[in-house]
Amino acid sequence: MAGVVPTKGNLMALGRTLTLARMGYDLMDRKRNILIREMMRLIDAAAALQGRIDSTFAEAYRALQTANIALGTCQDLARSMPLDSSVQIRFRSVMGVEIPYVTADESPPSAPLGFVSTTSDFDRAVAHFFKVKRLITELAEVETATYRLAYAIKKTQKRANALQNVIIPDLTAKVNFIAGALEEKEREEFVRMKVIKARG
Repeated sequence: MAGVVPTKGNLMALGRTLTLARMGYDLMDRKRNILIREMMRLIDAAAALQGRIDSTFAEAYRALQTANIALGTCQDLARSMPLDSSVQIRFRSVMGVEIPYVTADESPPSAPLGFVSTTSDFDRAVAHFFKVKRLITELAEVETATYRLAYAIKKTQKRANALQNVIIPDLTAKVNFIAGALEEKEREEFVRMKVIKARG
């Protein structure tokens, strides 16, 4: 092999590197499996959330239609509702992958409107859309986490493949080459010593 000097020092150094590469592959494989497990859990949660969001949206629009029928139009009332800035994003780490953790205010908003200008239908529509907002923040958290995990799994898979298919075989071939060359040198030395003894 070109560029590889067959010495015991090189054999020991390459042996250590090969051991580290195998340990690195095992760790990458474990990491990939843990990330896949976490992603599958999140995919199931996303599917369940999507169903809940669809049904809650349907209820919210029905309530909005009823409120529109009762009040004529809810556009002006909707504009007077305060903006919600309670959504906060924090992060947690799963095997070095930053996963978002989204929190929002759990209490429904209090409308700054009097009893004269609204009806219970409008209040019901507000409550339903508040549920939709809460479910959407949960879904955003789950979907973002799923995409980040999928990207991390892809990256980990590439690294594991590089270790398994390129680096480890290359190091193994170099170790075998050096070990073979050293054995050949030892045999030559042994034969030379026998020849010297036979002459002497």
